[in-house]
Amino acid sequence: MAKAYLEVKLPVSMKKKADIFVVCCPPLDVWSQGKTEAEARKNIEEAMKLFLITCIEKGTLEAVLRGCGFKLSKAINKIPKDHRYVNIPIPFSVPSQALCHA
Repeated sequence: MAKAYLEVKLPVSMKKKADIFVVCCPPLDVWSQGKTEAEARKNIEEAMKLFLITCIEKGTLEAVLRGCGFKLSKAINKIPKDHRYVNIPIPFSVPSQALCHA
């Protein structure tokens, strides 16, 4: 069985509130937190990955993305250097003899 990954790069916003770091992915409205910046980042990555995998498994990814305002773009947008982004790898397994049904 072959392995494949679809990687999604999404913006996140992080703020320190009292003694925790609160982090969100505004386009998906996914939130998490952590005691440190690193823990908060790890937690939001896991939350976003689980969110996207659940959408794929339920067959709702396209509808969810459209509902969040996503639109297909003809060009890859440049990512501003002063923004925080996370890469979310979505793992797939592909049978070795899989036929493409596109």
